[in-house]
Amino acid sequence: MKKSFLILAAFWALTLQAQEQKNPVPQISVTGEGKIKIVPDQAVVTVGFQNSGKDAKEVKTLNDEVVDKVIKFLKKSGVPATDYKTNNVSLYKSYDYEKKKYNFQANQTLSITLKDLTKYDEIMMGLNDAGVNSIQGVEFKSSKMEDYERDARKKAMVNAKQKAQDYVSVLGQKVGKALLITDNSQSYFPQPMYKGNMMAMASDGGAQRETLAVGELEINTNVSVTFALE
Repeated sequence: MKKSFLILAAFWALTLQAQEQKNPVPQISVTGEGKIKIVPDQAVVTVGFQNSGKDAKEVKTLNDEVVDKVIKFLKKSGVPATDYKTNNVSLYKSYDYEKKKYNFQANQTLSITLKDLTKYDEIMMGLNDAGVNSIQGVEFKSSKMEDYERDARKKAMVNAKQKAQDYVSVLGQKVGKALLITDNSQSYFPQPMYKGNMMAMASDGGAQRETLAVGELEINTNVSVTFALE
């Protein structure tokens, strides 16, 4: 009896599947795009410094002194301790074949999040005075990035539905519920970047000038949607 029931159930399942294949749900697949341009209100500045010499301990001590000056300056400038961190520390020995002797070099990089861009020049000059001698990069951000990303995703869905409606409107059909949604967005957002030398920045003789072009950030979301047609 149990075996007969299983056979019957399998028969009905195959029958329903065959009917679905004969009568597929009318559908349309489109892509939607959501773009939002925003003005950044924050910057992550990555700076570095290095010292070299004959003695490893001496070179490391020189670097430690710079770190101490930098941290004291950032605290004095009101930058929270949670907004700066050490990215990389290295100490290595190299051989100078021309002079036939070994040298030691110590390097360190720091990332500093500036939540007040009006302090950019003040912070950069202070870091230069503390011993930082290179800018590894400046990456602009927004404090409301997650909110803007959500808005971009919504715009992408609206765009996809509008496309679908445009296509089927001439056929006398209507766009129904979404059957499949695929997010094609990339995690990377194009951002203005800057690299330079700290000493070059300090060579302006103290003249007042604009030194930071913030520009715009563009958040781009792409989605593929399959709608049923009614």
